[in-house]
Amino acid sequence: MKTTELQTIKQRYNIVGNCEALNHVLDVALQVAPTDLSVLIIGESGVGKEIIPKIIHDNSPRRRERYFAINCGSIPEGTIDSELFGHVKGSYTGAVSDSPGYFGVANKGTLFLDEVGELPLATQARLLRVLETGEYIPVGGTEIRKTDVRIVAATNVNIRQAISEGRFREDLYYRLNSIPIQMPPLRERGEDIVLLFRLFAMQMAEKYHMDKVVLTEKAKSLLTRYKWPGNVRQLKNITEQISILSKERTITPDILLQFIPQDKESTQLATIHKEGDHSFENEREILYKILFELRGNVNDMRREMGIMKKQMEDMQNGEQNVMTTTAIQPIQPIRPLHALEDAEAEEYIEPTPEQENLNLSDLNRQMLEKALDRHAGNRKKAAQELGISDRTLYRRLKQYGLDKQ
Repeated sequence: MKTTELQTIKQRYNIVGNCEALNHVLDVALQVAPTDLSVLIIGESGVGKEIIPKIIHDNSPRRRERYFAINCGSIPEGTIDSELFGHVKGSYTGAVSDSPGYFGVANKGTLFLDEVGELPLATQARLLRVLETGEYIPVGGTEIRKTDVRIVAATNVNIRQAISEGRFREDLYYRLNSIPIQMPPLRERGEDIVLLFRLFAMQMAEKYHMDKVVLTEKAKSLLTRYKWPGNVRQLKNITEQISILSKERTITPDILLQFIPQDKESTQLATIHKEGDHSFENEREILYKILFELRGNVNDMRREMGIMKKQMEDMQNGEQNVMTTTAIQPIQPIRPLHALEDAEAEEYIEPTPEQENLNLSDLNRQMLEKALDRHAGNRKKAAQELGISDRTLYRRLKQYGLDKQ
């Protein structure tokens, strides 16, 4: 593009800056304008993406038709289909009449879908069909309608990451991305930052009839070194603050530092990582914590198994010592005391004489007595050693007549 044409476009749309990246964006926008190809504008929030679709529309064969700019992130999910594709009367509560939607009203014109990455998946499927066939069905309707709309979309999210996370359709991305335009962040525009500050300061001086604020050379250097996470929007806000609040009209670095955030968070909000770069510090810390907790649980289980094994050995040795030559009728096996389930969740059933092994009952009683002796009659500690609840312990004491000791 010739320099004169470029300057004409900048003057018409009040665009300030001479950096190569900005000039390239404007050049691509003017080249794609005469076509009907979809355009996807990618850039951080506040870089001025909204001016590019207007340039494309005004320099296209559709310039005499209607132009609509829609912020997809500001429309509730429950009504966005109706807003875009229209609805028929009675399709939902409040639908008192038919509505053509933006695709119906903007027929032959241009639709700018800002924050397209915020669209629900169901709406993305409808949008894909419109882009491919020019057809859509209003909410609650059955009749297929046709439209001829030029789509220009913009987003500040990482679409490829959204695709990998299942939040954005890959086929829609490639359909929108026929012509990609990457808007440069303000921190990469060098001297354009000073030019923009000068423009905003002049606008404030004219609007409020005050002297214009100007920067010293050191203040200009500080201004260009700042990361500007809010981009052009943040620069405009700070310039307005300085114009109103600063008593001095010549802005030094000391004065400028009073208005530029210096905390780490505000200076790193817009840091961009390389594609595929990801930090796993938090995940690693969580895994370490889980592993340590598991190791502690395993150690506890080992100690409990050791106690149970010792109790079983004591029971077996005691049973061998007290066994007599008297024949014992076959009985149903009774669970040892330490293997009983928690009595809070299980109702105790008194065994019948036919089911009870007297020798094993004596062993259980001996275990209770020994546990109480070891803990000086402390029933809670005895229950913990035996692996039963306090309530089960009390029932066993009553069963063996030990509750009155």
